[in-house]
Amino acid sequence: MIAYNPKDWFSFIFKMHKADTFRHLFVMMICIGIYSGLVAWLELYVWELGNNTYAKEVSVLHGLLGFVLSLLLVFRTNTAYDRWWEGRKLWGSLVNSSRNLSIKINTYVLDEHKQHKVFLKKLIALYPTALAAHLAKEKIRLELDELDESGLKIDNTKHIPNQIALQIQKKIQFLYQQKMITDAQLINLNADINNYADVCGACERIKNTPIPFSYSLFIKKFIFIYIMTLPFAY
Repeated sequence: MIAYNPKDWFSFIFKMHKADTFRHLFVMMICIGIYSGLVAWLELYVWELGNNTYAKEVSVLHGLLGFVLSLLLVFRTNTAYDRWWEGRKLWGSLVNSSRNLSIKINTYVLDEHKQHKVFLKKLIALYPTALAAHLAKEKIRLELDELDESGLKIDNTKHIPNQIALQIQKKIQFLYQQKMITDAQLINLNADINNYADVCGACERIKNTPIPFSYSLFIKKFIFIYIMTLPFAY
């Protein structure tokens, strides 16, 4: 997510975004420019169409096609925003669960068991980073201080967020078995840990669910027809 000031108008007008969209489309834009120039040359000097009825009819039909295309793009934009907003809410839920889990552990576990607190806090802070890297399909290097009692074993070839959540669950279960937390406290902690898995699954659903094939197909066809007929309409 890009942080920006929505009240700063002039910077948006003159600022070029650093995305790769223009670079990826540059060759295609050059090809479309050559195609448009060729069509204009044929109409003016070979077919000599001029301002006849043909040009007016094509312009009207192209305008109707542009109206249909605009509706499809509006639906596509709304779908993209819905996916973004759902992901934003899920990330906020993950942040809240991490905060609640840290506060509860810091309150429930006594200071004489500080090593357990430190271990859990590091895992809690590591989970969002691991989830982001997992969704982006990037490998991460786990940076945890070596603790003799940690028993932390992470396999980078498997689902890393689930492994971290499992380590948190094992540590909390260990605290419960050692009578460091009560039954009610265990239930409260489990609710936040379960939300980790819910958020991870929902984020994976958003990432791995593409736009329906027929929906994407119609958009691509209309865009192709619109661009290829644009020189004739002009």
